[in-house]
Parts: sequence; structure tokens; C-alpha cells
Amino acid sequence: MSDLHPPASPEAVADLLYGPDVDDARRVVVSAREVRRSYAMADGATDALQCVSLDIRSGEYLSIMGPSGSGKTTLFNMIGGLDKPTSGKVFIDEVDIAQLDAYELAWLRCRKIGYIFQTFNVIPVMTSLENVMLPMVFAGRRADDARDRAADLLRLVGLGDRLKHKPPQLSGGQQQRVACARALANDPSIVLADEPTGNLDLRTGADLIELLHRLVEEKGVTVISATHDMKMLNVSDRVVWIRDGRIARTEDRADLDIRVGSVED
Repeated sequence: MSDLHPPASPEAVADLLYGPDVDDARRVVVSAREVRRSYAMADGATDALQCVSLDIRSGEYLSIMGPSGSGKTTLFNMIGGLDKPTSGKVFIDEVDIAQLDAYELAWLRCRKIGYIFQTFNVIPVMTSLENVMLPMVFAGRRADDARDRAADLLRLVGLGDRLKHKPPQLSGGQQQRVACARALANDPSIVLADEPTGNLDLRTGADLIELLHRLVEEKGVTVISATHDMKMLNVSDRVVWIRDGRIARTEDRADLDIRVGSVED
């Protein structure tokens, strides 16, 4: 791939990042190639990731699982452009995101990727509606259009009666639903969920997992989740198990031995 140069306009950036339409609904949208991430330590460098290669397809629900310190969050950050590999490459729709400048990377994150974090990261002084509108405002959408779409998204996640509530007036599960609606604000093709159920009770966590699964089924969104939550297995198309900075194994949903229980009141 040739070096990327700063484009002259937002339209040029869009052409660069999105490229031509592809009819294949199962095309590869994320590709990691021999990704390594090292961190300097007092006694030398340590590898959080070691030569990880992975392809993720459009409309796939993929869970990255592993114990704390295994490297799953590091891989998640590489895929989301939140960190850069020490060596190797990460491509989104065939674009090497490490080669993007700050403007191009911001455009990519705003238009193509939605983020859901364990700690919600909603802005406490803003209403639910304002929190969901924010990415659309950054993208240059008209305020009226942004407001209407934000209200529709909050209704989609079951918060149609909480539009004017601020985060301190919402439960943890409701705040995570606001974060989920915000992640969908600009119609991303990829949703990255980092431990999305980590701060939720069992029932609320199960509801959020089902909501993410619906996004895959109904909207064709690619969901990539870094998680400890074994309930994710039941809705995942594939599970990537990370250990000691390497992919230990990858399993398809059909190969997983899952016994589904129920969440009691």
C-alpha cells in the first residue's frame, strides 16, 4: 500500500476510508497481520501482544476472551485505533490505520466505529439526548436531524422516556444503554464493546448482550467485544481466546459446548 497523504477535503477522506461499495456482506472488514505491541518496563520491554493475526468479517459477532493481563484489551485497542502496534499492521476495509494522520483517524472513528466502554463514559452534565447527539454534532449533522435521530436511538434501546434525564438520574444499566445508543449515532459498521457488562448486574448484562445481538441480526453491524462474560458465548459467531499475548484458539459458535440457563428475579 502506498503512503497516505492528507486529503484535501472530508469527501476525499471518506473515499479513502470507505472505498467503493462491496456487495459481499461477509467481506473482511478488520484484518490484523502479525501485530505485536511492546511496552518499556524498568527491567526491559514486555510484549502485551505477540504476532497476532486475525480476520473479522462484516456482520460478525466476535468475542475476544481471556484472563486479565492476557492481551485482549490491547488487541481491542489496536483494532479500534486507540493504540498503534509496535510492529505488524491493522487494516479496516484494507486501510492501514497506523498510517492515517490525526485528521483521517478522527474521521474514521467518528464515521465508521462506535465505542461502548465498561465505565460508560457518558457526560454527567448532559442529558441522555445530548449525550447521543454529541457524535453527530462532531460529524457536522444539523442539530434538528441529530436530535431526531438521538431520540429514535434512545427509543431503540428502551429509553424513550428518559430523554431529558442526566446520567446521575439513571441506573448503571440505563447509562450503558445511553452509551450503546451513542455508539450507533453515526451508523457505524463496527461496534467495539470493551467489557460492556462488567459494571452491570446479571439481568441488565443479559439485556445488553441481547441488544448487541439484535444489532448484528437486524442492522448487519459487526460487533467486537473484549470480555470476561461467559454469557457472550451464546450470541457470538466466533470466540477468540487470548493467552499470554497470543491467540490460543479460535472457535466457531457451532463448536462451543454451551448450556444456557436463566436469570432469576
